[in-house]
Amino acid sequence: MATVRRMKLGSQGLEVSAQGLGCMGMSALYGPPKPEPDMIALIRHAINSGITFLDTSDIYGPHTNEILLGKAFKGGFRERAELATKFGIGIVDGKYGYHGDPHLPRFQPGNLEHNQKLFECVNEIAANKGCTPSQLALAWVHHQGDDVCPIPGTTKIANLNENIEALSVKITPEEMAELEAIASADNVKGDRYPSSSGTYKSSTYKTADTPPLSSWNPS
Repeated sequence: MATVRRMKLGSQGLEVSAQGLGCMGMSALYGPPKPEPDMIALIRHAINSGITFLDTSDIYGPHTNEILLGKAFKGGFRERAELATKFGIGIVDGKYGYHGDPHLPRFQPGNLEHNQKLFECVNEIAANKGCTPSQLALAWVHHQGDDVCPIPGTTKIANLNENIEALSVKITPEEMAELEAIASADNVKGDRYPSSSGTYKSSTYKTADTPPLSSWNPS
């Protein structure tokens, strides 16, 4: 398995794993909540594998995801983990829609066929590199800079292990340019969410207790 390096976030010395684990799907939104013992085993496996930066939120469940992590952290795991959550922004997640939802614009007739061709281009690049398309996507994020940390979510240990291997995928500048051309905003058809969506598209910044920028001191 690839080694999970450590990285610095921001200017205050916070150190996290170079890749995180999104925990939302364990408790909400992607089908019914998953079996608690399995999710506790997954979280602990992630930490033991070097994935220590975990994303949760009180909106996941609501609240049940935070309770799940609390149970998983017993026995000394809390001291080995770093927690991330939303801070005055909308829901941001790193999961792929493996099964097309016809209510999402990118999966609607016309858009789906066009976007499928883009995926086939990405799939070809991944096959040539000996990795999966999801590993290639994560590797692309890693190549955005040494201070960029993707937080993909999963509910399966096998998928977590696959995601970790993305850390060993190397992308050349030419491949980066090709990938960015394929997935450019002008090339992909359809918005990510319907204009009427209130579940994913709503932002929390309107009601968040975010301090005014002038009062925040990063030093």
